[in-house]
Amino acid sequence: MQVNLRSFKQKVRHNAKQLRTFLTKLEKRAPKGLDNLAEIVSPQVWAEIDCLSCANCCKTMSPTFTPADIKRISAHLEMKPNEFKEKWLEYDKKDKDWLNKLRPCQFLNLKTNMCSIYEVRPADCAGFPHLNKKKMTEYVHVHKQNVEYCPATYKMVEKMKDLIG
Repeated sequence: MQVNLRSFKQKVRHNAKQLRTFLTKLEKRAPKGLDNLAEIVSPQVWAEIDCLSCANCCKTMSPTFTPADIKRISAHLEMKPNEFKEKWLEYDKKDKDWLNKLRPCQFLNLKTNMCSIYEVRPADCAGFPHLNKKKMTEYVHVHKQNVEYCPATYKMVEKMKDLIG
């Protein structure tokens, strides 16, 4: 289903705080079967969300580039890793991470919402939005952040809140 970013941002403004509060409760006291519930809800979410109609993650966030990502992507672009970092990345001294200099991502085609390096994209992108990781409680902090950027995360948390209460 197409994502309407304007409508999504309105929903976030009205509901993000309560969804983050729900996630905090999950973090502190996860109900039994939480991981199984995430596995059940995830396909339902993907039946309702089309990432290519959105790409808000690529427009507003940056993945973390690991050394392996940098090596793989720079080779794909026929650049040396240092050239790639100098041209496209910045180093976050606080978190000690390599991030995109630009937003939206330099590899995002804004007309199609497709990634020009999809086959070698960063591991962070390949796993995003991390909906059904094996131990959901270890990713709650990620979902708290992503709930306001990613309609799929928002939808998952909304569905889980409805099911768990």
